Amino acid sequence: MYVTKVKLTNFRNYKNAEVELSPGVNLLHGSNGQGKTNLVEAINFFASLSSHRVAGYTPLIQQGEQSAIVSLELAHLERELLLEFEINNDSPNRARLNKSPVQKPKDILGYLNSVIFAPEDLDIVKRDPTNRRAFIDQLIVQFTPRMLGVYSDYDRVLKQRNTLLKSARATGTKGDSLSTLSAWDESLVKLGSEIIAARVAIASKLSPGLIANYQKIADTNNEPRMFIKSSILGSTILDGEEADDSEYLESQDREEIAELFREKLMRMRPKELERGITLVGPHRDDLVLILGSLPAKGYASHGESWSYALSLRLASLEILRQESKLGDPILILDDVFAELDSDRRAKLAELVLGNEQVIITAAVIEDVPHALSAKRFSVVAGEITNG
Repeated sequence: MYVTKVKLTNFRNYKNAEVELSPGVNLLHGSNGQGKTNLVEAINFFASLSSHRVAGYTPLIQQGEQSAIVSLELAHLERELLLEFEINNDSPNRARLNKSPVQKPKDILGYLNSVIFAPEDLDIVKRDPTNRRAFIDQLIVQFTPRMLGVYSDYDRVLKQRNTLLKSARATGTKGDSLSTLSAWDESLVKLGSEIIAARVAIASKLSPGLIANYQKIADTNNEPRMFIKSSILGSTILDGEEADDSEYLESQDREEIAELFREKLMRMRPKELERGITLVGPHRDDLVLILGSLPAKGYASHGESWSYALSLRLASLEILRQESKLGDPILILDDVFAELDSDRRAKLAELVLGNEQVIITAAVIEDVPHALSAKRFSVVAGEITNG
């Protein structure tokens, strides 16, 4: 699979833009702040209908405008596809497939797989659980597009349940009098268990590729490992806490997970009523990254953190390639070569050169290994030209 054409209208700093890409390597170069990342963000958007940089849709619309349109033409084997997404400020978003409207915007998921590696990926290793949840959840949506609806439904139920808990705290209502709380509990358990099981499954799929790619890229022999730390086990998890081994969840069985979830909710009900917030569920969980015998967060060096983040993305690329009917995912390397030393640059080039389509952004062309500078585009102030 590869992108043949990108068209943008009122997207980020692009008033109107169109660019034709080729299979193989495409290099977008230009000074910082000109729109290179905005262009690849638009391409990657179609993989999960979300941005790898910001939450929500409003930041994607050019300032002063009410809507933005992103259009991609794709080629896979003998088939050509046109995907279009209209982002609106004051009305529902709309999507089209081959110029025909789809019933729901999420219906255009599953036609494009992509993996993007960007400087923000250091946050997966170094920062809060929110960043790691976003990484694994966006990958899950690519594997199973219907999960986007599950995440949306879970967020809705969580919001309603939190509203009920806050109201109960404010009025002093006791747990036994909250007749509707149990109904929300069951909805939370049903949807949350599916999310948790999907996370455990995807972490298991990623692990072999994570280890193999880290050993190819890194200078040390420390073995990376990953685990799901879940709030349905052990003590209540708060963002920023570190894990202990007893809280790692290994089961992918949704019924077993649901039972653990249900039991933990009952135990935590007094504390939830006291605090007015839901303390158990996938919104409290974490993807724990270990390097050697220590957590990568707080202990991995800058170089080790880069190697870890890159290995996660390469492992994602491999499992998508193995299990998807779409062929190679589109690989996007967004301004990463400037952050890598010459040895890691060469190793990365060797690992990705065979991918069907690679899209690279760079402020300095010389930062990109010569083998990865095939077709070039200049990006200046939202204008894209060949060369």
